[in-house]
Parts: sequence; C-alpha cells; structure tokens
Amino acid sequence: MTAETHLQGVEISAAQFFEIWHHYDSDGNGYMDGKELQNFIQELQQARKKAGLDLTPEMKAFVDQYGKTADGKIGIVELAQILPTEENFLLFFRCQQLKSSEDFMQTWRKYDSDHSGFIDSEELKSFLKDLLQKANKQIEDSKLTEYTEIMLRMFDANNDGKLELTELARLLPVQENFLIKFQGVKMCAKEFNKAFEMYDQDGNGYIDENELDALLKDLCEKNKKELDINNLATYKKSIMALSDGGKLYRAELALILCAEEN
Repeated sequence: MTAETHLQGVEISAAQFFEIWHHYDSDGNGYMDGKELQNFIQELQQARKKAGLDLTPEMKAFVDQYGKTADGKIGIVELAQILPTEENFLLFFRCQQLKSSEDFMQTWRKYDSDHSGFIDSEELKSFLKDLLQKANKQIEDSKLTEYTEIMLRMFDANNDGKLELTELARLLPVQENFLIKFQGVKMCAKEFNKAFEMYDQDGNGYIDENELDALLKDLCEKNKKELDINNLATYKKSIMALSDGGKLYRAELALILCAEEN
C-alpha cells in the first residue's frame, strides 16, 4: 500500500502514519513545507473523495489554513492532529507535558539521565511508557516496543539509533519549537568553548541566569534574522530548564549552541 492509499483509511496505524510522514517530508528536513505541503493537501482531498469520505472538521480547518499559502510549515505534531491515527500512538503528539519548550527541556533532562546528550532506545521506551501511564493507558510491552521503534525511525534524522535534543524536539508544535531558531546560530566547538569561557565571567565552570542573559542578548543582536530579542525571556527560561539548580554546565548549553562536527 502507498502513502496515498493510507490516507483513505478510517483509522491509520502507527506504521502507516510513519509511511505517510516519510513520503511527504520528501527532503527529510523534519517538516512539510512549500510544495510538499501542497502535494499532501491535494492528495488528502483526492484520497478522501476516492474512499467516499468527507473531510473531517479538523481536515477542513487544516486545508483552509494551509491550502492557499505557499509559506506554510507543519511538523509531525500538526499532522497528528488531523489524521485518524490509532489512539494510543496519538497520545505522544497531544501530550500536555510537551506543550511548551520549557516543559520539553525539563522532560529531556529527566530522560537523558546519563547526560550523554542523546536518548537511546531504552530511555525513549521509558519516556513513552511514562507518557501513556500519565494518560491512564496500559499497553502490552510488544506494542510499546513497536511504538519505540517507529518513533526512532520517525525522529532519528541521522540514523544513529538514538535521538538528539533537536530530533526529539519535533514532538513540539512548530510554533513552540524555539530550537528551530537556534539551528541557524550554532557555533563550531572552538567558537562555542571560547564563548562559554567569555560569558562564564567568574570562571566557576557553569553559566548562571545572568550570564546566560548577557550571552543571549549578544546572540540576538548579532543574529536578528534568526532570533527575536522580544522572545529573550522565553529562550532563557527554556534553556535554563536544562540547568542543574540554576547552574548551566558546558555540556547542556552545547546541546543548544554547539554544532555537530563530523
């Protein structure tokens, strides 16, 4: 079955949802935008008509919002709001725990328990299990393993079998994902270390809230196209959620500001 055929379904499985996403996010950048989004909307309408199904109210609202604009952009979360996907899988994309960047950062800190800078499959499985339990849902371990594998395939952009902060952040709605903004201002390791030492003014090995404030103000001034100084408080709050009792260590700040070096 093709992705277009899956769109005709009354209920879409987790595996089919992944296939649909993978098909329409043709450049693999983690979002549907431009021609990708327009193709999806057109084929969604055609598939529903072919199956003798009307667009749901959610689908109609989606088409109205994105169907007439070329600069729309959606992530996996937005797609999950409109496709009739199996209920337990959808919970991961509708979780109140992940509605804001700050909540997301706190969640990341909890599950990246070894501070490795990524979440492996076992840590991801624990994360998903806890989300289901909070929603009072119980599922078999085999189903949880299936969901974990699908989520890894869906979010693991560089196929290394683990999820980095920016990869898992695609669980956030596009407008909440401030990490998208920071992709354009990341530094190489040498630049990052120099900046960290400059803003760690007392040389105690970590950056506090005031030092982070100074760093972010300078970043906003230098990168006005990517960062909005009016959102400084939000950036700061979200990043400080990674801190250890108000102490933001080098490894945690590197997740936001240091580019990977291959």
